[in-house]
Amino acid sequence: MNLPQIVGQRIREYRKQKNWTQEQLAEAASIHYSYIGGIERGDRNISLETLEKIAAALDITAGDLLRLEVVLDKQQLLDEHMKLVSVRSAEEIALITGIIRALLYQCKYPKVNKREAIASLLFYIIISISIKEC
Repeated sequence: MNLPQIVGQRIREYRKQKNWTQEQLAEAASIHYSYIGGIERGDRNISLETLEKIAAALDITAGDLLRLEVVLDKQQLLDEHMKLVSVRSAEEIALITGIIRALLYQCKYPKVNKREAIASLLFYIIISISIKEC
């Protein structure tokens, strides 16, 4: 997710917290409502002046909209994962699945030696790539 998308997502979240429509936010910020839609989708690169207007309308700081930590929304993360994986080949998906399994195993059994776990994961990746290239 790039910065305009993160900012747009934050604007949408704060707007919905106020139970406002895009039109209501646009009116409060003196901006056209269709522009708000583009900003929320991350399609628009907004100026700092516009960012300030939107923040003021939402009664927050511009800094609140620029926080770089991403809000963890399970469905959004799953959707992003599906979008990334869906265009890959079956072999690549199998490799990705194996990597995820190895990482989840590490989370499930935290007493596993970290170096051994990383070595096993790298070994799995190398073997998978080698088999694919044969």
